[in-house]
Amino acid sequence: MNIMHTLRNACYGMLALLSASTVAAQNDHTPDWSKGIVWYQIFPERFRNGDGSNDPKKGDLTGAYPFDDTSAFQTHPWTSDWYQLQPYEQDNHQNIWFNLQRRRYGGDIQGMIDKLDYLKSLGVEAIYSTPLFWSPSSHKYDALLYHHIDPTFGPDPEGDKRLMATENPLDTASWVWTSADKLALKLIDEVHRRGMRIIFDGVFNHVGIRNFAFQDLERNQERSPYKDWFIVQSFRDSAKGTPFKYKGWFGVRTLPEFREDSTGIVAGPKQYIFNATRRWMNPMNKGIAHGIDGWRLDVAYDVSHAFWKDWRRHVRSINPEAYMTAELVDPIERTRPYLQGDEFDATMNYNFAFIVHDFIVQDSLAIKASEFDQRLRALREAFGNGVALNMQNLMNSHDATRIGSAVANPDGRRFGDWGKYFNWSQKSNNASYNARKPTPAQLQKQKLIAAFQLLYLGAPMIYYGDEAGMWGSNDPDCRKPMVWSDLRYEAETHNPDQSRHAPDNVSFNAELFSWYQRFIGLRKKYPALRTGSYETLAADDAQQLYAFSRKLGEEEVIVIINRGTQPALFQHERLRKAGFRDALSTKALAQVRIPAMGVIVLANRP
Repeated sequence: MNIMHTLRNACYGMLALLSASTVAAQNDHTPDWSKGIVWYQIFPERFRNGDGSNDPKKGDLTGAYPFDDTSAFQTHPWTSDWYQLQPYEQDNHQNIWFNLQRRRYGGDIQGMIDKLDYLKSLGVEAIYSTPLFWSPSSHKYDALLYHHIDPTFGPDPEGDKRLMATENPLDTASWVWTSADKLALKLIDEVHRRGMRIIFDGVFNHVGIRNFAFQDLERNQERSPYKDWFIVQSFRDSAKGTPFKYKGWFGVRTLPEFREDSTGIVAGPKQYIFNATRRWMNPMNKGIAHGIDGWRLDVAYDVSHAFWKDWRRHVRSINPEAYMTAELVDPIERTRPYLQGDEFDATMNYNFAFIVHDFIVQDSLAIKASEFDQRLRALREAFGNGVALNMQNLMNSHDATRIGSAVANPDGRRFGDWGKYFNWSQKSNNASYNARKPTPAQLQKQKLIAAFQLLYLGAPMIYYGDEAGMWGSNDPDCRKPMVWSDLRYEAETHNPDQSRHAPDNVSFNAELFSWYQRFIGLRKKYPALRTGSYETLAADDAQQLYAFSRKLGEEEVIVIINRGTQPALFQHERLRKAGFRDALSTKALAQVRIPAMGVIVLANRP
């Protein structure tokens, strides 16, 4: 992000010209179905508990941080006060941060299926689910394997474990379909039946210490058939006095990394990944209509380009319209190699979030409308129009402060300063971080951000619960259980140290939900907002007003956002043309007056 922060106005003009020539030279390698689509990210363990009979037991935690599978344990009450230690937690005499990581709320696949109609009513068109594969953690980024769904996400955990024990993981002919696997296939079919799409999370850089291959390696050392799968630094040898040492992701020993050579991830794990990939894209050989529609790839920057190129060819050989998006938190030039047509179609667009955060979330540190426009243009034109239309324009995720808390903490670190912001925005690292419910004025910022996100060029992605009014600082507070309208929640009154504050009411925010629904509705009503061209009409620094046009054929939609603290007037020669009306009310406007922190949308057809 340093490049974008230091470019001057004149440089941006040159960059725009260079970007335009680059775009013209690029062929569009991205799927059509995903262009401009509305995404929704689900964190399954915290989305909905649809089946109380499959909730995790104490033994299911073995191998997961904070490595306590002996203390008292129960499914945590879904509607309880987030920071309040429950009696079973008090028994282990550990603090809140230890216990938050140990909690399991029982979210599962049945819960996802049960709420598909809710997502459809919101206007969601595609779902990205964080990992569903068997893992002892709540987040599932420490996989035991890739070819089975976590048993506690399905209807028969113990039966599934017995079935899986009969397999040889290296022999795909021995692979079974567990009840959890079959329920995941039902989820896929139910998503498709509603005209939506779904992608799974692939974590192909590292696994958990209970992974089948690593467990065999740990037992059998050099005699293991998996001895070449991992980055072993020394094998256990009592005669020589050498311990078993290996490389863990970012030094974390509980996340052993797969080994790579000049061709990428080495042959053993590579073939296993390819086999698992095919399994979920064409399950039971029933056809790709019954498989997932693509993948989100975790820590893509920690896997070599050579592997991603081979893997893309494999994915597209199964489904030529499969969508592939990467987790990358890098500036344009470091992102560019991944988006040339032979690896990914898009990224989780954190760069978009960084720019919007600097313009709308910040107060005294807010950038000017002109810089906002320049930085958006550089990002929008960097990789070609097909990629731009596919970029997952998010504002937060399971790895970032919720937007409801970001707006309650302006003028701290800049979001684009990723590492420092990540730590600063964790309540566990920063006691002064405001983890309380946002005020109405702060919530208005979120509404303005949501409107821009849903009307801008690209594929907006909503993190579960943002539309319901959820808040929370960075991990683990951004992973609270979903707030549903049919549940009654305890007010939040506890601080992390178990002292008290005035109650913050926790309930489904129907008005905010309607706001998101309304702007998604506009996106669906006007094709120009999905795939139309983009033109900046105003970047008014004096008023902190920004306006842009989206056009497709004869259809045109004009969006004006006022980030300023005073009402603003918008005048443009384009409005002299007859036919522009307020897109929400359909009223003709004599003049366009935008309230402070407000948005107006105009369209040239009803």
